[in-house]
Amino acid sequence: MTQEQVLAALSNVQEPDLGSDIVSLNMVKDLEIEGDSVKFTIVLTTPACPMKDMMKNASVNAIQLLVSKEAKVTVNFTANTSSVRKDSGAVLPRVKNIIAVVSGKGGVGKSTVAANLALALSKGGASVGLMDADIYGPSVPIMFGVRGERPKMIQQGEKGLILPLERYGIKLMSIGLLVDEKNAVVWRGPMASSAIRQFVTDVYWDELDYLVIDMPPGTGDIHLTLMQTVPVTGVVVVTTPQEVALADAKKGIAMFGQAQIKVPIIGIVENMSYFTPEELPDNKYYIFGKEGGKRLAEEYDIPFLGQIPLVQGIREGGDKGIPVMESDDAITKAAFEHFAGVTARSIAMRNANLGATRVIEVVA
Repeated sequence: MTQEQVLAALSNVQEPDLGSDIVSLNMVKDLEIEGDSVKFTIVLTTPACPMKDMMKNASVNAIQLLVSKEAKVTVNFTANTSSVRKDSGAVLPRVKNIIAVVSGKGGVGKSTVAANLALALSKGGASVGLMDADIYGPSVPIMFGVRGERPKMIQQGEKGLILPLERYGIKLMSIGLLVDEKNAVVWRGPMASSAIRQFVTDVYWDELDYLVIDMPPGTGDIHLTLMQTVPVTGVVVVTTPQEVALADAKKGIAMFGQAQIKVPIIGIVENMSYFTPEELPDNKYYIFGKEGGKRLAEEYDIPFLGQIPLVQGIREGGDKGIPVMESDDAITKAAFEHFAGVTARSIAMRNANLGATRVIEVVA
């Protein structure tokens, strides 16, 4: 066997999202051949890629069919998370992708989705941060069990920066870590927007593949401030199946589709899709309607990222500071893992097919 023969065989293996073969995309590295043994590494566009097994099997089959049926093939994986940032890098310079999780209304489980998306991406091998941008109703301290804890300061050059807390491998920042939870945050819009800018410019996020931002519900000042401060890779829209939630989700989609904003929508995820009792894990009860989020995605030609069930364990884990991705709830964890995998693929496709991320300019 020669390297030329092996690479020719691997040129038949497609990267399903980028629409080309793994050789042309320069994804094959460290190819070694010794007798009947072939070893190489495939460089993925995200550590959380759900297509690893498919590409591995396709690579083994291609070599054994087209080069030698006796070949013993070892496929390793590494990742170089794709990013299309073309800004100056003055803000969040070492963060590759900035993902805003949004909803048109409150009560759809946006914070639960954001938290477990971050955890699922992290468990896939990515470095992840979670920023709680919901100034008036922060949830991260409770959901991650860090109530009452305070972040420390570190010195970076001449500037002092806030060091995020870390829990379950995730870097965390929230206004709830800076103020007493018994006190209401009674701020006008400019003060809340200023806090968001500080979370971006005065927090030492360091190097991240993904910064997931849990946005407030609705479409307002904080959303515009974030888009005007950092180059957002795209947004994930959270909805529930019922019509009232879908109507509000449409407003969120419309906001980011406006010409003066134009931030890519990574996809829609439907939360509380169906109720599954703990004692009847195979049963699904569609108490809020069925597949409303999927129909909405089809209506706007937006990727549908998945369905998250409504189970008691999600609520209990959130209250106890143990997100469902850290629990033993196999069914719900599988739903979040699928959602995170599809989201990571959608981000990679967005980076491959759309223009560079940018800071928007909104003229009042």
